[in-house]
Amino acid sequence: MNSSSLQMLGRFSVLCSRAVLPLSPPSLFFRRLPHPRAVSSSPLPTPPPPPGMEASYKFGPYKIDAREVFHATPLSYAMVNLRPLLPGHVLVCPKREVKRFADLSSDETSDLWVTAKEVGVRLEQYHKASSLTFAIQDGPQAGQTVPHVHIHVIPRKKGDFEKNDEIYDAIDVKERELKEKLDLDIETKDRSMEEMAHEANEYRALFS
Repeated sequence: MNSSSLQMLGRFSVLCSRAVLPLSPPSLFFRRLPHPRAVSSSPLPTPPPPPGMEASYKFGPYKIDAREVFHATPLSYAMVNLRPLLPGHVLVCPKREVKRFADLSSDETSDLWVTAKEVGVRLEQYHKASSLTFAIQDGPQAGQTVPHVHIHVIPRKKGDFEKNDEIYDAIDVKERELKEKLDLDIETKDRSMEEMAHEANEYRALFS
């Protein structure tokens, strides 16, 4: 075998030996990525409250989700009803937790009624109603079940009740049902949070 052949054989041996050498340590591009479960599993952030709304509102001892509130002033807020008596039946409340009407300040009293008036005008037009019922049950013997002043604002149409005054008995029934549902902290069968939030969005647009 001549010298040229020997040189070729030597190069071939070197190449073969390199082929079985261990690979160099992994580069930065191949470092182990964290296991998917090792990534932070913190819950998704809660959606922000609607523009101009606080994160939540107090209604007596209960917390009201901002998605249920469709209008607010510095002293009052209006929310959709968990169990509406008629379409557009909403509640207007002072932001401060006040049990009786006489305990409201003069500014709160004025703001509460001005807010109820503005809400009523818009909802009467929205629901193509012709009248409004404003009702306050001031104290437990008057039918108040949640110890926080609130005005029922109800758009009215001809024939919605056979006898007009029956609406006040119906408000008493709905007031008791409201407290029961809030105590149980459950959604009613016919009024999910999604339905109430959708209704509040519709009413919110009336004030934009």
